[in-house]
Amino acid sequence: MTGDAPAVFRLAGRPVAEYTWAPDLPVGLAPRPYLHPVRTLGGTVVTELTPPSHRHHLGVSVAVAEVDGGNFWGGRTFIAGHGPAWLDNQGSQRHVRWLRRTDTELSQALRWDTIDGASLLAERRIIEARPLDDDAWALDFTFTLANVAERDLPIRSPAAHGRSGAGYGGFFWRAPSPGACRVSADVHGHRAPWVSVGGPAWTLVFAGGDPATRADRWFVRTRDYLGVGSALAWDAPLVLAAGESVTRRVVTVVADGELPDERAAAYASQLVS
Repeated sequence: MTGDAPAVFRLAGRPVAEYTWAPDLPVGLAPRPYLHPVRTLGGTVVTELTPPSHRHHLGVSVAVAEVDGGNFWGGRTFIAGHGPAWLDNQGSQRHVRWLRRTDTELSQALRWDTIDGASLLAERRIIEARPLDDDAWALDFTFTLANVAERDLPIRSPAAHGRSGAGYGGFFWRAPSPGACRVSADVHGHRAPWVSVGGPAWTLVFAGGDPATRADRWFVRTRDYLGVGSALAWDAPLVLAAGESVTRRVVTVVADGELPDERAAAYASQLVS
C-alpha cells in the first residue's frame, strides 16, 4: 500500500474492501474518503459509488448535511421554507496522516475544511476488518470529531430545518438494490440496537458499537435507493463547544446469503458486547 492508491483490506488473503483516502472528486460532492467496493467473502459487491440519481453518495463514508452552515454531505443544501438549493458551501475531508495502516486496520487523522479552506473539525478515524465465520466478516468503523474552531459548531440534518424524516448525517452506507429488499424492522427515525437489510444474495447487519451510538436514531431508506445511516443529529442540532469532541462507532456484518433475524441478532450481540 503505497502512494495515493486505495488501501485494501484483506482477510485470509481475499480483498474485502478498498478505502479511497485521497479522492479526486468535484467540489459539489463534498470530497471525502470512502470505502468502495466493499465485498462479501464470496465476492459480491455491497456498496455503490456516485450513482446517477445521488452522485454524492460515496459507498461507505462519514457525511454530514451541515456543520455550521457548511455542507459535508454533498449535493444540494436544504433551506427552511425553500427546499433543496445549490449553494457554494460544500466542504471536504482532508487526510492529514496515517496513525496505523495494515491489511486489516487503518487509523487516520483528518481535517474537515470549509469551501474556503477553514478547518472546523479534526477527526480520528479507525476502521478494522475482522473475520467472523465462513460466510461473514465485520467492518468496525469508529470516528471522533473534535471542534477546532474558536466557536460553537452546530451539526444539523435537513430534518432540523423542517424536512420530515430527513434526519441523516453521520456514518452512511449506500448499498446496491438487492431487488426485493428485506429489512429486519421499521427503525427509520427510531433507536434500535441493530438493523439488517439485504436480499437473497447478501445481508448487512448494522449495530451501534457503544452506548452513545445506540442512543442515536437510524436513517433507513429503501424507496428509490437503499441507504442506511446512524444519525448524529436527527431533528435537533448537536452543538459542539470549542474544543469539545464526539465519538461514534458502527459495526457492520457483511454476510453472504440471507440471514434470519435470529442469526443477525446473535452477530450484533457478539460484536458489541
